[in-house]
Amino acid sequence: MIFKDWYRETGKIETPKIYVKTGVLRFCRLIGGTFFVFRKGGYKMEFKSDLMDSDAVKRCLIRISHQILERNGGTENLCLVGIKTRGVPIAEIIRENILAIEGKEVPVGTIDISFYRDDIDHSSVDPKITGADLPFDVTGKTIVLVDDVIHTGRTTRAAIDCLLKQGRPAFIQLAAVIDRGHRELPIRPDFVGKNIPTSREELISVRVPSVDGEFGVKLYTK
Repeated sequence: MIFKDWYRETGKIETPKIYVKTGVLRFCRLIGGTFFVFRKGGYKMEFKSDLMDSDAVKRCLIRISHQILERNGGTENLCLVGIKTRGVPIAEIIRENILAIEGKEVPVGTIDISFYRDDIDHSSVDPKITGADLPFDVTGKTIVLVDDVIHTGRTTRAAIDCLLKQGRPAFIQLAAVIDRGHRELPIRPDFVGKNIPTSREELISVRVPSVDGEFGVKLYTK
């Protein structure tokens, strides 16, 4: 899988280390926490605009936290599962918000989707398999998958497949900061911070302090 396909599937600006093949990429450069990748023949992702500032992202996550509680009638049997990379710190922020609202802890797990994607050519890549870190039994639980951007829906489908290998949840819900459209599967988020229509040539970067040093949502274009 080349970098362009990674963009198409995820809609995220992030270095797909397991997908890089010799000769596909010229080099990667880290600028302000974002990887710009130059391909042979080549193009780069260029900054276009700021879509949400720090306060807007914080308000969005507080709203999602309230919606999760309202939808599920509280925290009973509720678990959060962050999809790496930025879905994990976002899930932790939602956990902290729920604790502040309800005074109750909600367990948080993680899924590394790289091992479970159905479009990896295992003959040509050697992924680092980290799988799922779920410190609870998923059976009978309400699992809220948390991701930064939902795009084609394939990452979400892979995360659901991963959960179902672990047990049988009562419900699986999806929370995403940004829905950028271009769905290829009949999947939609139950909780979404903002719907932002994009072209396939555009990329959205959700920034969180633990990864990027700041909150924000930025738009890039090819």
